[in-house]
Amino acid sequence: MVQRDGVPKSGEQARQADKMVKPSEQQAAKPVGAAAVPSLSDILQRAEHAYAAYMDAQKEVANAYRQSELESEKGYKETETRAKSSRDAKIREAVRVRDEAIERASKVRDEAVEGAAKARDEAVKQAEQAYKRSIERAEQNYQGSELQVKSACDDATKEALRSYEQTISSAWGKREETTRQAWSIYSKETKETKDTE
Repeated sequence: MVQRDGVPKSGEQARQADKMVKPSEQQAAKPVGAAAVPSLSDILQRAEHAYAAYMDAQKEVANAYRQSELESEKGYKETETRAKSSRDAKIREAVRVRDEAIERASKVRDEAVEGAAKARDEAVKQAEQAYKRSIERAEQNYQGSELQVKSACDDATKEALRSYEQTISSAWGKREETTRQAWSIYSKETKETKDTE
């Protein structure tokens, strides 16, 4: 093995270099107008440049693959963060709507109870019956409103979770596809580079 400036040379390359030296020596006896044959140093220099260019290209391909992978990971994280924020916002809104509705239903119930008590004071018998009916209606309204609000809250929460899971799944799929494509390009270029050596 022969080395020049850190570039390894195989035995076959050394023999070819020796063959290139002999014609150049023969050319020395020819007239000045004859075609010049590249010297061994020129050939070695070109080989060194080609090898350096190959190593630079290899580094660029590896860097491009890594950059693509980092950007894909960054996109996934950003999508996940947005999905979580959207989910949390929807859940907070659903809880807020539920609490407001329960509060309104509670006020309606309290007002109905107060009206029933006032009617009972005015006419004991009639007020007692009206009071009971109003209490029953108020309680039914309250329970019905509470059930509806809880159901709406549950539906909104499920929708927020479903949207979050779909978004995360889609982002993960895109990340996997981007990584696969980058790896496929990197593997193909590496194989083609090795095949040309």
